[in-house]
Formats: sequence, structure tokens, C-alpha cells
Amino acid sequence: MTTTDLTNQTGSGTGPGEVDWQLVAQLRARASSQLSDAVGQHGTLTKEAQEELGRSIILDLIEAAVADRVDSGLATWNLLQQQVLARAVFDALFRLGRLQPLVDNDEVENIMIDGFDNVILEMADGRRVLGPPVAGSNEELIEFLSFLASRSEASAREFSEANPTLDLRLDGGSRLAASAWVCPRPQVNIRRHRLVEVSLNDLVILDMLTPPAASFLAAAVRARKSIVVSGAQGAGKTTLVRALCAEIDAWEPIGTFETELELFLHEVRERHQMVRPWEHRPGTGEIGPNGRRPGEFTLDQALSASHRYNLSRQIVGEVRGSEVWPMIKAMESGTGSISTTHASDAVAAIRKLVTCAMEAGPHVTAELATAKLAATIDLIVHVDMSTTTTDGRTTRTRRVAEIVAVAPGEKATGYATTHIFAAGPDGVAVPGVLPDDYRALARYGFDLNAYLAHQREAD
Repeated sequence: MTTTDLTNQTGSGTGPGEVDWQLVAQLRARASSQLSDAVGQHGTLTKEAQEELGRSIILDLIEAAVADRVDSGLATWNLLQQQVLARAVFDALFRLGRLQPLVDNDEVENIMIDGFDNVILEMADGRRVLGPPVAGSNEELIEFLSFLASRSEASAREFSEANPTLDLRLDGGSRLAASAWVCPRPQVNIRRHRLVEVSLNDLVILDMLTPPAASFLAAAVRARKSIVVSGAQGAGKTTLVRALCAEIDAWEPIGTFETELELFLHEVRERHQMVRPWEHRPGTGEIGPNGRRPGEFTLDQALSASHRYNLSRQIVGEVRGSEVWPMIKAMESGTGSISTTHASDAVAAIRKLVTCAMEAGPHVTAELATAKLAATIDLIVHVDMSTTTTDGRTTRTRRVAEIVAVAPGEKATGYATTHIFAAGPDGVAVPGVLPDDYRALARYGFDLNAYLAHQREAD
């Protein structure tokens, strides 16, 4: 399409602060093509250099379009309109296009998209409000998602009819999940991580847990207990894991293993001097004789390689399926690993992880999976989330509801559980039954006297 074609399409021009998104999509396509050609001529360029070159290309395209409008006798764009257009094209080329303002909004926690024009924003306080359309059509939305996948900073990912799902880590740490071709309309969810630098004391202030529970968990991390954090989607599991990791000595070398980077411990240098983050890389093409696609790099491979890096701890992030085996291996190392999983309560988390382990194949029986998990998991911490509306005011509450000790148990279940902290009347975990061997956590800073005092008050 020529510059004249673009000029004719814009009609009388956009109003102040308005954006012609069809024009933006076309300018982004032309800028992307020119940028690719320029990078090919220059060789490898840094991200910053590509962005600077992209700005120059975008300004040239807009300047040419303005000149053509003048020649055609059409109303031209003023400086503000040109700046708005340039910013929109830049965001489409290097950022998230029409999604960028939503991701930049600190009050937004989740962006839920069902097709290009049905957008719901889940706010930090639990409210859900309608958002603006994020594309001109479903086809345009799918095309932009494919473009995002192709220029992923971590590794290019395919989003196509052959690979109809996409999991992507975005600049700034948000996580995008998308599906198309297997549903009537493209489905997208973007999860923003609002709390990255957080401590257990911060969570006490936020009423997410009590001081005795915070004291117990801090000591458990220092004593290298292996912990699974369970809860529903959006309950605050990753936030709690970051707070638990804040109790690790700053000089301990840590390895993190995630499908998409979410913990970002490597970005908090003042708390963790040496973090080696590994991320799963999906392959492309047909599955080979080794059971993997060409170019795929699994968490199992990463965990195996990490043993050469003198790590003090191996932390496997979210467990949704096959990640359970790297988690078990990390916990078997006895270094005090931490993971998360989705479950309705702490005991249900064990059953969920057994199911995940059995997905490895018929050679993994329920008995084997249960025995492995019971022998490797020390504690399960369950986070509960509730949303209430009173007099039109919405309140979202996240609370640590249970802290359960896990151990090998009777043949019927294969495991035994003890509620060291159980949900109290207000949903917050309160002291329950403390196994004798956990009294030793007092050596690591556990306020045993406060725990026992709370027990007596409950009785």
C-alpha cells in the first residue's frame, strides 16, 4: 500500500487525542518491514538500537503521509495528532499496541478479553469494569497476537492454527495467555504482577497473614523446608512465593525454573545477589524421536543443567502439569524448594499434584506419585481469596488460610497431614497442632512462645 493510499483512508483526519487504529495497523506493518530490512543491512542490533531506528522510521512514514495530505488538499494533522499517532505506531511495533494503556494502568490486575470488542478489566479492589476494544476485528486481534509471539524477547513463539495456544511473558513482567482457532472468538488474559518487591512483614500489614504465621513461614524457609503454595487463580500465590524467597539469605545462589518468568527474583538484586533464571522454550515443528519439538528446552533439561552452577536452592515456579517432576527432583535435592499450584484447599493440592504426576504416562501410578510427593513436600500453604460488595463498594481479600505439614502416611491415602495453622473464624490461619519436629524451627527464628500463646487463647 502506498503513502497516498494511507492518506486517502484517513479522510479528514483524527480529532485531538484520537487514533485511527486501522491506519496504525498499516503503518506498523510498513515500519516492521522497513525495520527488518534495516536490521538485515546493519546486522545484529540491540533492543535499544532497534527502538531508536524504529522511531526514526515511524516519524519518516508520518511525515510522508502529512506531505501527501497537503498535496491532496486534505486537512493535515497538527503536532499533537502526529505525536499521538507516532506513539500508537511505536506501541504497536515494540509494545502491546492498543493493550499498552491497559497494562500501564496500576489499578488493573487482570485484562480479560473475549474477542476484540468484549474486554473486562479486573481492578485491584476486585471490581470488574468494561474496557475499550483492543482491535478492529477478531482477525486483527489474532494477527497482532501472532506478531507479538514472533517478536517475543525471550524466544520467538508460534501462534497459528497448528499451535492455537500462546503463553507469553511481556515486557514489564505481565503474563499473557491466548487461544484462537479452537474457540469461537480469540481468548486472551493478561495477568499483571503488582507486587514484586514484597516481604512477609508486608503481607502481615496487608492482613494476609498473622505475625505468628509469618514467623513460622520465615523460619521454615531458613530451615530449608520444601513448600508448595496453593490457591485459586489470582489468589496471590506468586506474591507469597516472592515474600517467602525474601527470607533466603541474600548471598545464596538461587536457580528459578519457570514456564514463563514470573518470580523476577533476578531483578531484585538488593535481596538476591545471584539468581540464575531458566525459562521453558517451546519448540516448533513436528515432535521428534526424543518426544520434543526441535528447539524445545524443557524445565527438566534446565534443572539437570543447573547442577553445574553451584546453586544453593532450586525453585520451580508454577506447577500445572509436567512441571511436577522437576519440582519433585528439586525438592529431593533437599535444598528447600518452593512451588505453586492451583487447588481449592491444601489437601486438594496433594491430589492435584498426584494427577499432574500421573500425566507422565502409565508407568506412574497413583501410589508412586503419592509416595514421591509425601516424601518431598514438607508444607503446603493455602491462600484464599474472596470478593465482597457492600453498599456498592467492592473489597477483595487475600488471606493465608492454612499451613499444613505433609508426611508419608497410612496405606489408604499414602500421606498424612497436620494443620499447623487452620482457617479461623475470619478466614485467617490461626495456630492449630504443631508436630514435635517443627518446634525445632525456633532455632531459625520461629516465635514458638507466640504460637503457643495463640493456641491457649483459642482453647
